[in-house]
Amino acid sequence: MAHPVSDMNSVNAEPTTQCHVVAMPSPGRGHINPMMNLCRILASKNSNILVTFVVTEEWLGFIGSDPKPDNIRFGTIPNVVPSELVRAADISSFAEAVMTKLEAPFEQLLDQLEPPVTVIMADTFLFWAVGVGNRRNIPVASFWPTSMSMFTIVQHVDLLVKNGHFPSDSAKSKEHVDYIPGISSTQLGNIPFNGRNQQLSKRMLEAFSWVNKAHYLILTSIYEFESKVFDVLKAKFSFPVYAMAQIVPNFEFGENTNHGDNNYLHCLDCQPRSSVLYI
Repeated sequence: MAHPVSDMNSVNAEPTTQCHVVAMPSPGRGHINPMMNLCRILASKNSNILVTFVVTEEWLGFIGSDPKPDNIRFGTIPNVVPSELVRAADISSFAEAVMTKLEAPFEQLLDQLEPPVTVIMADTFLFWAVGVGNRRNIPVASFWPTSMSMFTIVQHVDLLVKNGHFPSDSAKSKEHVDYIPGISSTQLGNIPFNGRNQQLSKRMLEAFSWVNKAHYLILTSIYEFESKVFDVLKAKFSFPVYAMAQIVPNFEFGENTNHGDNNYLHCLDCQPRSSVLYI
């Protein structure tokens, strides 16, 4: 069974709440962090936004005491996937569990939530969340936690197949790929989605087949960094596509930072154009 919302008492969930966002990240640090940071930004901008951030019991133990706005609460589901502490030993089985075992407890949790859910924001890998939202007439925003370039590579995997580059062959690693929309010419060996793990690749492609059934696409990148890719994706989908910039921790929450110190901006402005590498 899904567990009830874990810190309901910390949130004033009265009928005046205009928007109830249910955020469902994939249970991994690189997925949870950017989604939580976006939720912090949204919640801090408008007190009428209530966020229920859904995590497993294990992840609640990891991040449950982290500072967050009062209008963000945690909803927990059982540990139906392998522990974060051992996931690396069999990443394929972990991914399979994430994509097949979280849906039922997530739906059970939705049945318990008040006020009514306005929108579901779900990690792109959790493709089943799109089906859950569509069945319940709740709009779903697909949240992609890594680069736009990676997104468009997977989105256009049919072109890799057509050109004999998927699954990749190490003997072809130096061949150039110059046919993926928005992506500059690059060697095949530089493309991380290579199809060598067949089970994982199959699940990832299944997840991407559901993106066009969502209502929004949220990309965690900066438009100026990947403008060509963004323009391609914006034209490809019939629904709104947003570039949310790099979703780094919001300094308002727990960070001891002097916002008046802008020496780094002066330093950057003094450098020659196109001479600074951002990592």
